[in-house]
Amino acid sequence: MTPFDLVKQVHEDYLAHDKRLLVPGFQAVALHRFGCWQQKIKRRVFRAPLTVVARTLHVLVRNVYGIELPFSVKLGRRVVIYHQHGIVIHGNSIIGDDCIIRQGVTLGIRNMNRLTEAPELGNGVEIGCGAKILGGVKIGDGAKIGANAVVLKNVPAKATAIGVPATIWHFNSSPED
Repeated sequence: MTPFDLVKQVHEDYLAHDKRLLVPGFQAVALHRFGCWQQKIKRRVFRAPLTVVARTLHVLVRNVYGIELPFSVKLGRRVVIYHQHGIVIHGNSIIGDDCIIRQGVTLGIRNMNRLTEAPELGNGVEIGCGAKILGGVKIGDGAKIGANAVVLKNVPAKATAIGVPATIWHFNSSPED
């Protein structure tokens, strides 16, 4: 990825965040893009100072805004983080294109014996405030996760998951257990 690709990707994120440069969600996503980009620089003499900057800014974003977005997360294009605080994303998570993540969301582990299993979000997934998606679950394209839902199993594409533990709903049908 060239610096021009980085700028193009950050510009897409800027547009996805309604051209608001100072919102914490945009800053967290832009920093994530920068952190991933700098890790791919081959020459250590150029990479090392940028690594210090990226890690320092990562700690600042985490501590001030409450958005934990490790550089190891596979982040799709135009991901929007609305609001701030209490957002924790496991380092092995995969987030598809055009996803929306709101405050208080956790994408994390379910079992201490399976520390590397993390959620995978498809494209166009919307996650409501306070939702928890735990374990190696897959959320299908266009799915919606309701506020404060606790998702412990896969959610099919275009379905809605609500409740604790989450129940899967399809349009014009009854819930799945």
